Amino acid sequence: MKLKDKVILVTGGSAGIGLSTAKMLKEKGAKVIYNRQKRG
Repeated sequence: MKLKDKVILVTGGSAGIGLSTAKMLKEKGAKVIYNRQKRG
């Protein structure tokens, strides 16, 4: 998969599967934007 210079939005990227996905995409060269929902 060619990810260099791609911008990817990961929802829920501050923990769990979202965080793991964001890290993996970053390692493969993508520019990663992530968000999180603050509860409470």
